[in-house]
Amino acid sequence: MRDSSKVGGATLRAIVTGLLLLILLVPAAFYVDLAWNKSSFFAGIPAMAPVVMLFILAALMSTPVFRTWGFTRNELLVIYSILLVGGPVVSHSIMGWMLVKSIAYYYMARANLIWQTAFLDQVPTWFAPTDMAAAEGFFEGRTAVPWSLWWTPLAAWGFFTVCLFVASLCVIALLQRQWVTNERLSFPLAQVPLELVREPSPRQGGAAGRLPVQWAFWIGVIASFGISFVNGLSQRVPSVPAIPLGPVAIMQWQRVGPLAGLGELTLYLPPWMIAIAYLIPKELSFSAWLFWLVDIGLTVAAIMAGAEPQRPEEWFDSTFPAPRYQGGGAVLALGIWVLWIGRRHLVRAARMAVLGRPRGADAEEPLSYRLALIGLTASFAGLVYFCWAAGCRPVVGFVLMALLVGYYMMWARLRAETGLGFLPFPLEIQNAVVVPFGTAVFRTRELVAMISTRWSFFPGFGASYEVVPGNALEAFKIADAAGINARRLTGALVVGFLLAFGVGLFFFLHGIYEYGFFGLKSGTTGWLGHQSINDGNRIVGPVTNPSKTDFNGLAAILAGAAVAVFLGLMRLRFWWWPFHPIGYMAAMCWGLHWYYMPFFIGWAGKALVIRYGGLRLYRQTVPLAIGLIVGDLLNGGAWSVIAIVSRGSI
Repeated sequence: MRDSSKVGGATLRAIVTGLLLLILLVPAAFYVDLAWNKSSFFAGIPAMAPVVMLFILAALMSTPVFRTWGFTRNELLVIYSILLVGGPVVSHSIMGWMLVKSIAYYYMARANLIWQTAFLDQVPTWFAPTDMAAAEGFFEGRTAVPWSLWWTPLAAWGFFTVCLFVASLCVIALLQRQWVTNERLSFPLAQVPLELVREPSPRQGGAAGRLPVQWAFWIGVIASFGISFVNGLSQRVPSVPAIPLGPVAIMQWQRVGPLAGLGELTLYLPPWMIAIAYLIPKELSFSAWLFWLVDIGLTVAAIMAGAEPQRPEEWFDSTFPAPRYQGGGAVLALGIWVLWIGRRHLVRAARMAVLGRPRGADAEEPLSYRLALIGLTASFAGLVYFCWAAGCRPVVGFVLMALLVGYYMMWARLRAETGLGFLPFPLEIQNAVVVPFGTAVFRTRELVAMISTRWSFFPGFGASYEVVPGNALEAFKIADAAGINARRLTGALVVGFLLAFGVGLFFFLHGIYEYGFFGLKSGTTGWLGHQSINDGNRIVGPVTNPSKTDFNGLAAILAGAAVAVFLGLMRLRFWWWPFHPIGYMAAMCWGLHWYYMPFFIGWAGKALVIRYGGLRLYRQTVPLAIGLIVGDLLNGGAWSVIAIVSRGSI
């Protein structure tokens, strides 16, 4: 039976199925990503689970057994959306990082005595259990969870996380119509589920959704899955030859002289990355690799002028060329630009929220404008209250949370326009506020609050909370494209988020106290342990050696903002202008030293196809790119299943 237009796929059975799969995702994410560190993706199982589950369900619906009564295309997309938004909550990079962040202060202070005198007494006692036995059990394991000591910290961080979710969801709900309908952004990543599941043709009969039949799609799936699987097998069985896709160093880093600015030239050709570069606007992919070359040239010039030799990707300080600070300025400028472009829509939405007229004009929105505005105001006030309770002055809490929600808005916008969900923001929030004011103006408790919430704004790679609002925006785009009831879908997303958060807290704490954080592979061999347990050093430095205004960094931020505005204005004035401001920003991010070649190949391939085959040939080859992305994700899912079956031994 097909969906009625009233629910548009957001049926009870689809929502319940999505929620059940979300619950099953919790133990899989804990064991594969956190305990065994066997994930093929930086962001872990939650990053690949939506596409993998959508593929499996669509394959089942394609069989005669489910042809008549199986899930329709829209129902499958609803299930996908629930996993897309709720899944990241139970990733090691969000929930795992949030849990270990504050309790690590007390455990690690035993080996870092300066922490005890510098800031430990300024950490709010409700951030984490202060009892040393609870901290030792957390890191060493083989003990029961001291729930009585955790209830207050869990309630506090739960309040912060829910407010963060509501605030970001309301911002996205207010802006999504501007981006989906008025500006018609490309949403490259949303194309994957929309192309992966098709309505059955009259000849096929039935109502259930189907996998696509285009030969180009299946060539992409088979090629990407085969290459990735062979390379994964080669890592586990060295006798199996790998297919050389990298990353492979084609020129070693020269440690002295101007050539040090070239860094280590690396060749990396992941099929999924080339496919994303093929799907995004070619001006963007062109600008990304071109401005990366410009950044290398500036780095060489800086070393020639007397700067200490460094690799361009590791140039994190504010001395010229200060790429991270340039990129941070570009982000701030583009955020203001986005709001300015959408000002008419926002004014109209605010007027409708206050006056309530015309009645029913926002009926197709994920939330009514009035509810979205009330939710944003209340949740943002909750975030500022959290900061105030943690010891921040109200103005500091307001600025920090405004930057945080603004970052989420900008990240979602970038995801919608470019699909660049894998690149980090160039400048973290604490750096953005420290550069113009220095650290001397901040209280110790304010520095503690900034670093303790760093898990929520660590920039990019889908490795922090920033992925949640971006995924919510993609879910709204999917609903708009497929005709799914946005209000019912939003309700399902909220329930899924709360369910994943509650079940995840319970399961993760049990698992961590059983294994001990240092018994988890992700805590000892992955990036999580280093980032989470040593962040006290980020507090000690500013406390013991306070700084003043960083004029070099401020100049670089202003320069980056000016370049981004100039590139944007030129794109508006001249249709032929080939340089994209987001490409400039992307080139200032860490990661382009790996992705410059995929960007070049994707740009060159798209440019040649459109030049010699036109848009018709390009549309015919889009399924090939989608297949490359799906095949790589299926490979990650296959190795995750193998890890579960082998209990982490493979």
